[in-house]
Amino acid sequence: MILLVVDTQKAITNDKLYQFDLFKSRVIELIRTARNNKIEVIFVRHDDGIGNELTKGNDGFEIYDGFQPLNGELVFDKNVNSAFKDTELLEYLRQKEENTIIIVGLQTDYCIDATIKSGFEHGFKMIVPANANSTVDNQYMTAEQSYHYYNEFMWNKRYAECIPFEKTLELMD
Repeated sequence: MILLVVDTQKAITNDKLYQFDLFKSRVIELIRTARNNKIEVIFVRHDDGIGNELTKGNDGFEIYDGFQPLNGELVFDKNVNSAFKDTELLEYLRQKEENTIIIVGLQTDYCIDATIKSGFEHGFKMIVPANANSTVDNQYMTAEQSYHYYNEFMWNKRYAECIPFEKTLELMD
């Protein structure tokens, strides 16, 4: 089992996110619990390319201060929605014979969605703790609608197990 922290970067980790304070506290707690229980924490950052805030070299590209990786924790950079495409994450997890991924981060309707579906297709058991992913409003749905649509309808019992936060902590013990 690993904890995969996706795109929790300074440029997009802010109070515009759905239930930001709850999201932030849950991600911090999951990272702390993983580390305390010797569960590997792996981070992923999104790079939108030159001229964008989410570009390597810009402060907004870096991981949010509350979620900083420790020395020795892996950070994979990507430039598409899925954390598995062209990042070496898949090869790393296969080499370690990992089969369960607890996924947290941003954004529910973009990179979390793509990574969950891709992880499922690669044979991983994907676990989604409640309120540990978030997003912002888009032109079709509010952030709250997007959160509920993906966590309760789209992913659960199809591509992932969407479970209560407390149950995730128990699995990590």
